Amino acid sequence: MKAARILIVDDSDSTRRMYVKALCHNGYEVIEAANGAEGVRLARIHRPDVILMDIAMPVLDAWEAIRLLKSAEDTAAIPVVALTGHTTEGDREGALEAGFSSFLPKPCEPSRVLEEIRRFTSATEAAKS
Repeated sequence: MKAARILIVDDSDSTRRMYVKALCHNGYEVIEAANGAEGVRLARIHRPDVILMDIAMPVLDAWEAIRLLKSAEDTAAIPVVALTGHTTEGDREGALEAGFSSFLPKPCEPSRVLEEIRRFTSATEAAKS
């Protein structure tokens, strides 16, 4: 079976490295983007199974990126997990209303990120069977 493909969109190199290491160690294929515009572009090219996305990023923030992803037929169904330091209940509600599939506050242990990825990739794998 082909490894699930995960796109990590975060402007922090250290954050990306931490999650890339954990995801690769657990058998996932990982693609990285350092800003929202690059994330949208790579999502359209690679069609990942799940996208992990920081909220506050340069070039194109996550609010505009999620709007673009959810309005395009080829990326609308991809689950997008907000992974952010913006951690108020209002931030969570706003993210879910904007189209994010779930919300993980930073700092977030890689094991918790893996749980969330498994939740979405398990559903995807079940649908493909």
